Amino acid sequence: MADTAAETAETQVDGRRAARAERRAARLAKQIGAFAKAHGGAEGQVAYLGQMGARIVLVGEDGGWGDLVAPSYEIAESAAQKSGITLHESFDGEFAAKVHTGPYEWSRMAGIQVGGPSNKA
Repeated sequence: MADTAAETAETQVDGRRAARAERRAARLAKQIGAFAKAHGGAEGQVAYLGQMGARIVLVGEDGGWGDLVAPSYEIAESAAQKSGITLHESFDGEFAAKVHTGPYEWSRMAGIQVGGPSNKA
């Protein structure tokens, strides 16, 4: 009897975890869809971040880009699949060439090295 109760409790916990992961994936998919709509479509790539989860890098058809962080690689993949975007294995080649950066990004990336704004307040 105790084994059955323990199994039932474990099944309920697993069910709650699965439902929570599904809600997170749906919420991320909604955000990905909004990005795609604002940028004329989008493609993405999922990168593993270790214990933090996974980063979903999005590139719009207009060259705009952004990213989202998911609590796990599986949730990130699920969200991308739900949103309907094309996922790339890596961020290189034609996919990377679609990104358009402006003066802000260049000054933030190069910053101190090439005379951009310093990191000091």
